[in-house]
Amino acid sequence: MQNPQSSNNANQDPTIDAQPQPRRPRGFAATAAAAAASGSATGTSSGAGAASTGSSSGKGKREREKEKERTKLRERHRRAITSRMLAGLRQYGNFPLPARADMNDVLAALAREAGWTVEPDGTTYRLRHSPPAQPQHQQHLGAFPVRSVESPLSASSLKNCSVKATLDCQPPVVRIDESLSPASLDSVVIAERDTRSEKYPSASPINSVECLEADQVVLSYICTQDVPVYIKLSTGIINNFCQVADPESVRQELSHLKSLNVDGVIVDCWWGIIENWNPQKYVWSGYRELFNIIREFNMKIQVVMAFHEYGGTDSANVLISLPQWILEIGKENQDIFFTDREGRRTTECLSWGIDKERVLNGRTGIEVYFDFMRSFRTEFDDLFAESLFSAVEIGLGPSGELRYPSFSERMGWRYPGIGEFQHSICVKYLLMMYCNAFFDFTYPYEIIIPDTIKSVQCYDKYLQQNLRKAAKLRGHSFWARGPDNAGQYHSRPHETGFFCERGDYDSYYGRFFLQWYAQTLIDHADNVLSLASLAFDETKIIVKVPAVYWWYKTSSHAAELTAGYYNPTNQDGYSPVFEVLKKHSVTMKFVCSGLQVCSYESDEAFADPEGLSWQVLNSAWDRGLTVAGENTLSCFDREGCLRIIETAKPRNDPDRRHFSFFVYQQPSPLVQGVICFPDLDYFIKCMHGDITGDLGPQ
Repeated sequence: MQNPQSSNNANQDPTIDAQPQPRRPRGFAATAAAAAASGSATGTSSGAGAASTGSSSGKGKREREKEKERTKLRERHRRAITSRMLAGLRQYGNFPLPARADMNDVLAALAREAGWTVEPDGTTYRLRHSPPAQPQHQQHLGAFPVRSVESPLSASSLKNCSVKATLDCQPPVVRIDESLSPASLDSVVIAERDTRSEKYPSASPINSVECLEADQVVLSYICTQDVPVYIKLSTGIINNFCQVADPESVRQELSHLKSLNVDGVIVDCWWGIIENWNPQKYVWSGYRELFNIIREFNMKIQVVMAFHEYGGTDSANVLISLPQWILEIGKENQDIFFTDREGRRTTECLSWGIDKERVLNGRTGIEVYFDFMRSFRTEFDDLFAESLFSAVEIGLGPSGELRYPSFSERMGWRYPGIGEFQHSICVKYLLMMYCNAFFDFTYPYEIIIPDTIKSVQCYDKYLQQNLRKAAKLRGHSFWARGPDNAGQYHSRPHETGFFCERGDYDSYYGRFFLQWYAQTLIDHADNVLSLASLAFDETKIIVKVPAVYWWYKTSSHAAELTAGYYNPTNQDGYSPVFEVLKKHSVTMKFVCSGLQVCSYESDEAFADPEGLSWQVLNSAWDRGLTVAGENTLSCFDREGCLRIIETAKPRNDPDRRHFSFFVYQQPSPLVQGVICFPDLDYFIKCMHGDITGDLGPQ
């Protein structure tokens, strides 16, 4: 029997015998503990009990892993929804939310929209009233934190708004205590606003006459801001013999453009025409004649260093290949071209893998590009001295865009296919690497791979070497391969194991490969632009960025990944690219679709051109880049015109940022009467700010 005295002593001093209570297991830990206890109770021997406990423990571990994956998926889905909501508020609601906005930023922006002032410490009050000094004990309560977000309407403009004198008597301050939940917080703010609105219907500064002038200021800005417009001349103006095909037609077209008050023209300088037959033998005669004709009309010229081939469904029977001497080298060494997973070579442009490989008659890829650019600069030095050339665009990939040739129609791609990665490692190399790694010998025989297996992976060797090096530095040599479950050109993300929800793109290997794939594209741009800056010193340099907007609403952004932009929902794939462009003081030209995606297409391809445009343009502007635009050939209606004007001069941008110029592509010469917009004159006047146009919702 227990001693009463000791019991009383224990009660009097609980610190003597008190032991910390063990925490009750919860969730899967409770399940595992219960299963272990049950196994121990029913086991007939200690060995059986241990086995049961181990089995239950393993089962609980698997359940925990599954729950982690489900939680990760729910969080990713929640962030995707939040991202779209914030994008809508920024684009359509005039809310200048920061890039990493949270609900505090949204709440503060809503309060300011309703006419309240929100201090950085969370104190909220009506305008023209300073917040009262808080008592000393309240200063440590930690009011509900709300970040400071600048309102699109300045404080000086709001101070001129008419407010009832009766509101000046008592400053209505909303103090928010930590004990208030977000729901009760909303009710407090809304109740205060509604009470004032009912009592004084015209008291809100947003409803006052002076504040209504803010929209007029924005419309005035859109109306007066001048965005120069350049027209891209049709490709067939210069034939394959570097001659002006029809000088009179060129003059007629330029005369028509001059009457429309166009600021200048875009001329493609094709590598496959100028250096066609022999290396370092450049023929510029046709371009000299063309530039002299353009100079007669006193128009500016932007030239494009076109290091890609031209020809396809929209080429109007015009075909311009890479130089013939390059194609001859390619017959002997096909690895100078990009190669897809089935071993098919694309001659749209040269592979990034030979940028520093001396495989082009003793020259590297970037040396070939530099010699071409230097030849142009030397040949037309007199026109540069006259400032006839306003800028030079550097082609960095297919169609002159900074991307991989991942969605080539001649390879079988059709919209909205995800495209294919353009390099990895072949099966032959995998077998050889396996022998070297595990058996310490070199495979001595010629490896013959059946066609059914060969189609898995087979890409150019120069990028294989690059990938091998990156995988070895990472410490996982077996990662030196491309994904074998990424589908084909016409596949959809959900049909693949790599791009589907919770797919391999977000695995450790997937992240490694995609980062390397994107970094290779960035390094290519860095290498070429470094030499372009030397060739065209003190001349504006332009780089074109594509608009890969299909599958933008999915988690993986599959089409962007295959194009070289590592931009899934949890990653910003454009920031590293724009950092390189900023390094070389480059103007970023973005391809604006101007298309209104129908609901069927949005559901079918999860396309979001507006969301992509918002991300790309704001990311570039936030990094201080000069931004320009260019339309697609498929845009030819008035609605598309108005959408492009809204993109070029955003009405709701609080910083009043806009395009530095806009390039209008035409499918054929204007003198033939086939133009993109029905009223090109109207479009140019809107861009120049001569007229406002109907920029409202269509």
